[in-house]
Amino acid sequence: MKKEMTYLDYAATTPLDPKVLRAMMPFLTLDYGNPSSVHSAGQKAAEAVEKSREKLASFLNCSKEEVVFTGSATEANNLAIFGLVKKIQKLGFKSHIITSEIEHHAVIEPFKILEKQGVEVTYLPVDGEGRISFSEMEKAMKENTVLVSIMYANNEVGTIQPIKEISELIKKNRKKLFSTDYQIPFFHTDAVQAVNYLDCDVNNLGVDLFTLSGHKIYGPKGVGALYVRKGTPLEPIILGGGQESGLRSGTENVAGIVGLGEAISQIKRQKSRLRQGHSTLRVSDIRPEDSVPRDSMNSMSFGGRAKNKNLQRLRDKLIIGIIKTIPGAKLNGSAKDRLPNNANFSFKGAEGEAMVIALDQKGIAVSTGSACSSKSLEPSHVLVALGLSEEEAHTSLRVTLGRGTKEQDIIKILKELPIIVKKLREISGKFN
Repeated sequence: MKKEMTYLDYAATTPLDPKVLRAMMPFLTLDYGNPSSVHSAGQKAAEAVEKSREKLASFLNCSKEEVVFTGSATEANNLAIFGLVKKIQKLGFKSHIITSEIEHHAVIEPFKILEKQGVEVTYLPVDGEGRISFSEMEKAMKENTVLVSIMYANNEVGTIQPIKEISELIKKNRKKLFSTDYQIPFFHTDAVQAVNYLDCDVNNLGVDLFTLSGHKIYGPKGVGALYVRKGTPLEPIILGGGQESGLRSGTENVAGIVGLGEAISQIKRQKSRLRQGHSTLRVSDIRPEDSVPRDSMNSMSFGGRAKNKNLQRLRDKLIIGIIKTIPGAKLNGSAKDRLPNNANFSFKGAEGEAMVIALDQKGIAVSTGSACSSKSLEPSHVLVALGLSEEEAHTSLRVTLGRGTKEQDIIKILKELPIIVKKLREISGKFN
């Protein structure tokens, strides 16, 4: 990556923290033993894996036996979904699952496969800000609902779901499965985008399965983890040597796991040092006709850790600047219940990918949505679920901030984007 690149795509991936790299280096060079080996080199690697497991357990407030390392968050999601359904299907039980229409493809695609295998899946709609309805969820509950999977924070528009309240609703509707000890439904959340910013105490949240990723939290790519509450039924989906307590076979990525552990430790230290704070967008700073509804503006604030205060200030400056300088710009997602680093817009008459390419030529990296589906020509399923037309969804731009974002980065994109949008609209002739 060029040094002059203004990177504003932290939801896609984050740079590797230097402290994380330092922690990993010995296991990429000198301490290369296989954790399954009984000799001292292998046991040193095994000890490093277990120390990282303890770090994640401390962060999540769970026992280390409940932490399973995987090769990615996608794999962790697949293990949570296929693993649980596969285990329960052995009982001869016809399963029903509840999820939302705005889940990541790593959740949606496994459910599509399960539907083809005869599993019933209910996809809950969301409102215009990306929030699910509690009444719709309760109505969707059935005697055979075995799993509810709702993401903690959306990767495209940043909308945060009330996970703790959802878990309380699930507990209220739990039933015993046959003569087993299982209380269904179980609750899974894809928390990949939430770990940097939100409460991740799994006992406070009330979840049974919790997915996280290394490269979204300034750790390495190629490693993820799944929290599995004790007593949650799960079958492995990768078979072989029986690593990870039999739930994920394959030689462990020791350096990656060490990096994930260090990245989690960095987040935990920051959270423990800082007090609660919040940031507010002022109604007077927004053009109401071109942005979100004015009544939403009255409560546009985000409560979060003080460490997010500057990040939120930069995000708010970005949102206000774009709404004020680009006619017809629309903020997608929740004005209030939103990640502090996320801003997603639609610009009628300006194609999203064309904006990304034009900004890249100016040294600014952003995206149109999920990096995992950037090659797809289909409109964002998230934005369509929020009520945007397919044409509107193709005019979206996602800007996500992170630890390295500076004031001048926001100034730069606020300078370049209005010019780009104006030119693209002139070419398309679709904005007047």
